[in-house]
Amino acid sequence: MGSLKHHAFQLEDSLPITRHLSLVTVVMGSRRKARECALQMLFAADVAGTRGDQLARTFWSELADGALEPGAQEFATRLALGTLAHLEEVDERIRSRAEHWRISRMALVDRNLLRLAVYEFLQEPTPRTVTINEALEIARRFSTYEATQFINGILDAIKRDLDVESPEPESIANEDAIEAED
Repeated sequence: MGSLKHHAFQLEDSLPITRHLSLVTVVMGSRRKARECALQMLFAADVAGTRGDQLARTFWSELADGALEPGAQEFATRLALGTLAHLEEVDERIRSRAEHWRISRMALVDRNLLRLAVYEFLQEPTPRTVTINEALEIARRFSTYEATQFINGILDAIKRDLDVESPEPESIANEDAIEAED
């Protein structure tokens, strides 16, 4: 597989997801910006095959254009690298709910947004409803209307599975407003 640096121009020319990183609106919360950066890292990893620390270093030095403060940058890196580290488990969750859809056939943005959200469900303390809302807002920005509905359906089904397996503590479930303001 090629290096991330080799594919940077290709990524910038082919999708608004990397080309417009520096145009992210100021009003948007830093955690959403971090999620968008994490999505872009996952997209780059999918295209270029770059993984781990090399992916993060290359992304932040060559593609990200200093768009985030350090705390949000750490969150984005943790999300992206964590998703890649747990990819098998994450993809299995998606496969279990993506009826008649192979992950490899999903659009790059959509599958990586699903992966990011499912990882956040499984490994981060973010309330699941906030994770879904954030994923849908990002899908509206970088994907299609139909894809947003598709992503919502899959994430909602996975959330219901997880709610049965391990319900969120009431204190976490009630933090929706706090997280959404970040």
